[in-house]
Amino acid sequence: MAHLTSATGDYLKAIYELGPDGWVPPSALAARMRVSGPSVTAMTQRLADNGFARYVPYRGVALTRKGREAALELLRHHRLLELYLQRALGYGWDQVHAEAEQLEHTISEEFEDRIDAALGFPTEDPHGDPIPPKNGEYREQSLDSLWASQPGRLVVRRVRDRDPEMLRYLDGLGIRPGVELELRSRAPFEGPLTVAVGRAEHVLGERPASQIFVVVQP
Repeated sequence: MAHLTSATGDYLKAIYELGPDGWVPPSALAARMRVSGPSVTAMTQRLADNGFARYVPYRGVALTRKGREAALELLRHHRLLELYLQRALGYGWDQVHAEAEQLEHTISEEFEDRIDAALGFPTEDPHGDPIPPKNGEYREQSLDSLWASQPGRLVVRRVRDRDPEMLRYLDGLGIRPGVELELRSRAPFEGPLTVAVGRAEHVLGERPASQIFVVVQP
């Protein structure tokens, strides 16, 4: 990891998250990185020159095996750091993402291993995202968002970690990974959802409901 710049690592991680098994359009990558189209083109060409990605104009960019391994290592750093910041240092789950973004590029492999051991070799970060193993194959599990789900009893598995304000809002509703809820109804014409968490009932629009990922309760 020492040979990667922070910018290179951020692009690799973004490409992986946007398309772990396929091509990512330049427009999607530009939106995620909040940069211009020409900036994305220049960086993706650089990634291709260094063997991290394949770049095809107008089609987009896809990670090579080398790029995927680097992206997964960064994700492992990031998610371990998030959990360490929460458990050991008392950070809220709405605070850990920004801190981990800064630290993930700088920690050594020994420090990573010590965090892993100190936390008891965890498998998920505070938002329910799986922590990639140090060695071996890994594939992200595809989950439906609450917004895309049918009425019924569900279990929250993940919550997107990029919006601190949204995390605080959902936390106030009692919505976290592992929580059981009931999707009771959907208003017509793409209206909001009515969701029960414990004895409380909440109405959620598309934006918050799209940040919550669930499985059907066994």
